[in-house]
Amino acid sequence: MKLVVIGGHSRSIGKTSLMAGVIAASHERKWTAIKVTQYGHGICSDHGDECSCAMEDPNCSYAVTREDDPNSGTDTSRFLEAGAEDVYWVRTRLGQLDKALPEMRRLLSKREFVIVESNSILRFFNPDVYLPVLHFQVEDFKLSSKLYLNRADAYAVVGTPPKKTGWRGVDLETLERKPFFRIAPPGYFSSSVMRFISERLT
Repeated sequence: MKLVVIGGHSRSIGKTSLMAGVIAASHERKWTAIKVTQYGHGICSDHGDECSCAMEDPNCSYAVTREDDPNSGTDTSRFLEAGAEDVYWVRTRLGQLDKALPEMRRLLSKREFVIVESNSILRFFNPDVYLPVLHFQVEDFKLSSKLYLNRADAYAVVGTPPKKTGWRGVDLETLERKPFFRIAPPGYFSSSVMRFISERLT
């Protein structure tokens, strides 16, 4: 299995668009795409607001849903529309992604190309490519992103790297030791990103 992980330090910085772009630019790989969402106390860790991603059963620590509608407008539907062969939405309680691992491993068995939107998945998998999105105008920096930042193979960056950011505990000089690929709205994708990923998968 070849595994690509797209991460990022905050919400609404282009992670989903980048992942959809990768799928569309290499749909011949017949990607299995997964979006991981963690939540707690009715608050979605992806959005920071009240959300509907929490499961109805309070005794269940996770749920895995297959996406079948490419026109629903959800993030997972965008992956399907982009050309992914199979798409799943994995929802877990905050800090309990491990509970969903057996189901995820079952889904991924015998899959050739898998792409996941998540940072926390790095706790359990060693991907062929880890590409976090960095948006220099967004100060919020998720702990999960900070924990795994040094495992990045490259960075997809939005905006111009400043001399200083509001990101506590993040050293820009350390980041600059790895490749940077510029992406911008609305597509948040570039051919250079795709070339880099393709090289790592061969």
